[in-house]
Amino acid sequence: MDRFKKVKIASIMGIIGNLFLFIIKSIIGLLTNSSAMLADAFNSGGDIVSSIITFIGNKIASKQADDDHNLGHGKAEYVYSLIMSIIMIFLSLSVLKNSVISIFENEKYIFSIWLIIVCIVTIIVKFSLYIYTNKLSKEQKNLLLKANSRDHINDCLVTSLSLVSILFTRINIYFLDGVIGTLISIWIIISYVKIFKESYDVLMDKSFSDSTKDEVYKIIFEHKEIKGVQHFISTPIGYKYKITFTIFVDGNLSTLESHEIADRLENEINNRIDDIYLTIIHVNPYEE
Repeated sequence: MDRFKKVKIASIMGIIGNLFLFIIKSIIGLLTNSSAMLADAFNSGGDIVSSIITFIGNKIASKQADDDHNLGHGKAEYVYSLIMSIIMIFLSLSVLKNSVISIFENEKYIFSIWLIIVCIVTIIVKFSLYIYTNKLSKEQKNLLLKANSRDHINDCLVTSLSLVSILFTRINIYFLDGVIGTLISIWIIISYVKIFKESYDVLMDKSFSDSTKDEVYKIIFEHKEIKGVQHFISTPIGYKYKITFTIFVDGNLSTLESHEIADRLENEINNRIDDIYLTIIHVNPYEE
């Protein structure tokens, strides 16, 4: 199964799982007037949006290169993860406002065993989804899936905190419900600011890491006939990079010989470094 099919399956599983959780959390949250549970329901609603965006972004990113998009559509992953992060930040700010208000108003809610059951079901479902998507995001180096896996593990923590606040109502401590709702909202905002930054960096063509660059240079200077390197540029193309640079070789070599050196080096870099999608090398004569 290829990369895009795996992501498609993960996004569909996320939509189904989050829709189920959103419905039961909303019903129980409204019936009991629990701020923490309603904040958790909003979080699951945002996760449905996230999974839909993952599905759409992955579908576009899977398209092959064409005349209008010579390097493919890989950056769609980052465009849609950026959109996802903005939506979730704004949703969380709204929930944060309501949770802070509930702290000062010390709103009470009706205790129900269903609040506990919903929390336990959520933790089981979300932790299962986290294990699956986290493993897949690392395998496929997919930022959309990485964002989804963070959603899932965040939800486990968030729901655990909700469970704590629910248990405290048994001893008539209600303000904790609003505190938990506030903490949930802040946690979500921080998580998505990080996703926003990662997406923004790729869309603004941030270079790859110094360690990867050092790896490329190591391969280059394994070739003793290469006397120097200039104009090294790396550009993100989806989850991989295109690199271009100029090498200097003996000016007495024929055009064919110098370009054979460049061709061998291009193939070697592409084959040895997974993060690199395309290598383009210019050749110049070396002068003392």
